[in-house]
Amino acid sequence: MSAVLRAQGGLRREVMTVADLDAVLAIEDSVYEFPWTRGNFIDSLAAGYSAHTLRSTDGALYAYCVAMAGVQEMHLLNLTVAPSRQHGGLARGLLDELVAQCRADGALWLWLEVRESNRRAREVYRRYGFTQVGWRRGYYPAAAGRREDACVMRLPLTEGCDALE
Repeated sequence: MSAVLRAQGGLRREVMTVADLDAVLAIEDSVYEFPWTRGNFIDSLAAGYSAHTLRSTDGALYAYCVAMAGVQEMHLLNLTVAPSRQHGGLARGLLDELVAQCRADGALWLWLEVRESNRRAREVYRRYGFTQVGWRRGYYPAAAGRREDACVMRLPLTEGCDALE
């Protein structure tokens, strides 16, 4: 487990299961205007995606992430921290764990999309080392039946991997 997570004291990173979904959905619904559904999480688990939770020693769920492996890459689909635990380094700790997993699996890049309007998350990812590489127009649902663009970001996971494109 990463130094960040160890430093938080008593946190456990565990594989997400269907039994976790009530707690996961409580966080998801509290954070997002357009949250993932139970079906989205069940489909991700059934597909064998990398899905982990972060819990306290008393079992309280604080954060989770879901990522999909591809050929020499990983795609971060969802990383969420409970509102009461935001700004405490948990997202960075989960990213550290995911990057370590990616490198162990031989991935060259970690990809993600983030809402154009989510400047805070975009800045977190930029500070972590991700760079913006494009846009997905109309990717996310938005209020009043509209759609919002997604900023596509990528993190190189090995020295010189950008030269392999």
